[in-house]
Amino acid sequence: MLSLALLYLASAAASAAALPITLTASGNHAQASIGSPTQPIAELSLDFQDATGLSASSLGVTASLVDPLDPALLARLPSATLTTLPGALPLLVTIEPPAAGGLSFRNTGRLEIHTHAIPYSIGSSFRVFKAPLGGAFRDVTDEIAQGSVRARTTYGGFSQFLILVDVRNTADVVEEKLTWLRAKVAALPAGERPAFDALLDQAEAGADGADYAAAITAIDALRARAQARAGQQLANEWRATRDVTNQAGELVAGANTLRFSVAYLRDFGQ
Repeated sequence: MLSLALLYLASAAASAAALPITLTASGNHAQASIGSPTQPIAELSLDFQDATGLSASSLGVTASLVDPLDPALLARLPSATLTTLPGALPLLVTIEPPAAGGLSFRNTGRLEIHTHAIPYSIGSSFRVFKAPLGGAFRDVTDEIAQGSVRARTTYGGFSQFLILVDVRNTADVVEEKLTWLRAKVAALPAGERPAFDALLDQAEAGADGADYAAAITAIDALRARAQARAGQQLANEWRATRDVTNQAGELVAGANTLRFSVAYLRDFGQ
């Protein structure tokens, strides 16, 4: 699998062509093989809570192998030295549904990138990163599982995804995710902000004081509150026309990845 990935990398560098993708989609599930249909370098799956208009054409999935030393790509990472592309899988997946494709979904979905090109180990530093087209990447991981690596995240919207090796200080990552969530809360209706801010304060105090149980309890409460208020006090729909903001979905996704990092800090330290 490693030699296959390197072969693809050499081919992509020479031709700058996208990798082939075999994609099926219907109902609330989509599945894609990236690379050779018989020996894919990765498999992508997406599961939606409540999708409308999901099809292979409406999802808009592309993939390519990128140059790990590309200055333009490195400038989009949190750190050019502490967040790096694994040499065996410099894979960029873009999910950019066409505006006229009719895709929409409510609440959240779940994305998994499964690959045998990189090895799994307990306490792995592999992470899923997400960015808007051409924008900065941020850690959105909520699970790294074996098989060899199954990198998973929850989403309230799309765009570009990488698997990176992230050796930054975990406490700094926790703070970064708290800051991201605070920005999302600040954009909510005024009456919704105080309760969410209070839960973020509790999560931050717990993480800073190494009371990880208290931090996770607060994060779970924030997620539950976003889910309970979805579609009522909080907007909870994503549409390919990009004319609405999935407030509840983004809060749930942010809570899931924050929980992952707090648990990692608890189990493996800095």
